[in-house]
Amino acid sequence: MNRCLTFSLAISMTLSTLAIPMRAANKPRAGTDSRNPVVWTNDDLEKLHSLGLICIVGRMNDETPESASLPGPYVKTQDPEWYAQQAARLRDELERRRAQLGGYRQAIEDARSLKTMTGGINLDEGDTGITPEAGIEILQQRANETQTELDALEELARRNDIPPGTLRGE
Repeated sequence: MNRCLTFSLAISMTLSTLAIPMRAANKPRAGTDSRNPVVWTNDDLEKLHSLGLICIVGRMNDETPESASLPGPYVKTQDPEWYAQQAARLRDELERRRAQLGGYRQAIEDARSLKTMTGGINLDEGDTGITPEAGIEILQQRANETQTELDALEELARRNDIPPGTLRGE
């Protein structure tokens, strides 16, 4: 008998907990009536605002005249002077790297013919190759990287309708 009573009590509790959300979903909400939609006017909003019940954000004053449009932000990719400066910097770097590569090749030729000998390796120069060929390869790679940057700048200038002479300093 106890088991039957416990079982029936458990079933009735389960059914009642399922029925509560269903009943709440069917009830109308406060302030809404499905038959009469509420239309808020500016006067209604002002009353609610003065009571501190709502906050109006982003309201535009109708009395304020439209200001003249401000110039857009500076876009460096549209400025021919920026391209000229970047191209000049990259050309200088490319010329310096090519001169460094030429000097390194000349030093290797001098060492092969025993014209001049140095007392050691200059460790101040950064990545030096263990072999002369590796050193040439490193310097050639640096020159190629600079040339690639210059090519990318020229491509960007073409896409932004910058005259080609601007990059050459003309």
